Amino acid sequence: MSILEKIKPNMKQNKGMILKIIIVGTGKVGSTLAGKLTDEGCDVTIVDKNREVVDHLAETYDIMGVVGNGSSYKTLIEAGVESADLIIAVTDSDELNLLCCALANMVGECACVARVRSPEYTDELNYLRDKLGISMIINPDLEAAREISRILHFPSAISVSPFAKDSAELIKFKIPEGNALDGMQLSGFQRSRDFNILVCVVERKGEITIPNGSFRLRGGDIVSFAATPKDALAFFRKINIENHKVNSVMMIGGGRTSYYLARMLIKSGVAVKIIEINSKRCAELSELLPDEAVIVNGNGTDETLLSEEDLSRTGAIIPLTGIDEENVILSLYGMKAAPGIKAVTKINHINFSNVINELELGSVVYPRMITAEMIIKYVRAKKNTIGSEIETLYHMYGGRAEAIEFVVHPDFSRINVPLKDMKLKNNLLIVCIYRGGRAFIPGGDDVLRADDMVTIVTAHTGLSSIEEIFD
Repeated sequence: MSILEKIKPNMKQNKGMILKIIIVGTGKVGSTLAGKLTDEGCDVTIVDKNREVVDHLAETYDIMGVVGNGSSYKTLIEAGVESADLIIAVTDSDELNLLCCALANMVGECACVARVRSPEYTDELNYLRDKLGISMIINPDLEAAREISRILHFPSAISVSPFAKDSAELIKFKIPEGNALDGMQLSGFQRSRDFNILVCVVERKGEITIPNGSFRLRGGDIVSFAATPKDALAFFRKINIENHKVNSVMMIGGGRTSYYLARMLIKSGVAVKIIEINSKRCAELSELLPDEAVIVNGNGTDETLLSEEDLSRTGAIIPLTGIDEENVILSLYGMKAAPGIKAVTKINHINFSNVINELELGSVVYPRMITAEMIIKYVRAKKNTIGSEIETLYHMYGGRAEAIEFVVHPDFSRINVPLKDMKLKNNLLIVCIYRGGRAFIPGGDDVLRADDMVTIVTAHTGLSSIEEIFD
């Protein structure tokens, strides 16, 4: 993964304490993190040269704000770096982010997280992390490309979230009207040997449910289930939902995400075409992807051009421009012009997420939310390092549910206790156990053991320890 982590030996242990966090940069990611980490109960200070934005965020979230250069010693001291637990550098400059973390590492004893996006640094991230003493380096464009790649390998799904060391997945899809699942009760569904999956969350008319055995599925439900990739494919076949792998894609926009995604898809044998309006960028992509992708210099919003480039024969359309409105319109147009095409829509802003969720956009990817999830996972792990450790964290259904993967430590209080004898919180399911290189959906007689990786799905938010899943 591109989340490169190293736990610093002098990192303070903060069980039961409020973490003091400094965020340098108040762009899309920084402002999202300010709200999310405040909700997590952290003491947040934001740093940016833009006074208007700093004042707005400080007032909105009731947090501290410092106006200044985040790579300045004086500014970091004013922000409280000497007593901070974590500093997160997410400005638009990779170099400034790295410098900020390097300086903070020398001045204070805090852990450091840097956003680094440029492909030029991709092969050097381990070196930079080690030499500069950075705890985590995140490349949101690369992570967004990875998420899109996973979706394209499971085109029937709305989203695909891996866990259990990629040996299991949380897959979200919409039940078609009149499908075999329409009207099926989960108690019979879960007893059936035909379906080796576990339904975790159901969204119906905007309301989410962590279902029990009496729950009955309906056409139009948006369902998330846990399964191994093999069992997920078998499940879709049995309910007559086609899941043919995408063999060709058309990307609109030739930015960093397009470059990373093209490299991944080409390696897996997918034909790639990138339409980019900037001729200079087209020349760069032609050098970066020689003879491997078709680079077209043109306006991707031109219907005539899309038709000339055989949109109707393309397996997937992926708008990756920097303008959300263009991405939305292109996905809607693509699905209308080429029925059956897979659409994946990148959204940078989330202010109108309720409206976006009501549109039939295929799969939607939010790069800044991917980044926020990675950092929140790291923060929760630092809050509680006794008895369990967070391995993976996903926000689901707009943050109304979470999937969290814990590592069970030897001092966990319920080792070798059958799951049927554990009293779990309401609206919480243990959906998967990873042990000895194998992922499986547990039954009531299964137990938890030291070093197990345990995945739970819950409507409760903010859990940082496996001990917190019990009532």
